[in-house]
Amino acid sequence: MAAQVWDPDRYARDAGFVSELGGAVVEILGPRSGERILDLGCGDGRLTRRLVEAGCEVVGVDSSPAMVEAAIERGIDARLMEATELDFSDEFDAVFSNAALHWMPRPDAVIGRVRRALKPGGRFVGEFGGHGNVSAISRALSGALESRGISFEALNPWYFPTVDEYRARLPHDRRRGTEDP
Repeated sequence: MAAQVWDPDRYARDAGFVSELGGAVVEILGPRSGERILDLGCGDGRLTRRLVEAGCEVVGVDSSPAMVEAAIERGIDARLMEATELDFSDEFDAVFSNAALHWMPRPDAVIGRVRRALKPGGRFVGEFGGHGNVSAISRALSGALESRGISFEALNPWYFPTVDEYRARLPHDRRRGTEDP
């Protein structure tokens, strides 16, 4: 299966509402001037810009070269990087993610890297599609592919857990390790 290709202009035109709605997630994050924040799945940097304007030092990461380029054009310190390969350690006061975690189908690896990137006591605030999101599309794709002997699960680019499923993956203590799950 071909990798997902992101076009920043098309995304802004067809999905610009995602950044607008993400403002509520920024409010939950409660960025404070001087904080160092990692924006995981920063996309074109539109929402990341709000964190910078709040006085934060922000690093954006995304797996799409085109989106990283668009974020850099907005003045964001953006880097091309897979979430499962974050190479930060004890660097960020917070990790922020809006509408991206559902594109990261290896949640334990992502959470492990996020945990490692956070300073002790740091916070992780993320919003993403949950259980049941695009279920009709998934069922239709699964049926069409299975009828051709192709496994939908092997090609499925999404991860839409229930709240309880995701909560169970998150560390519940304040002790920190350096190993990835």
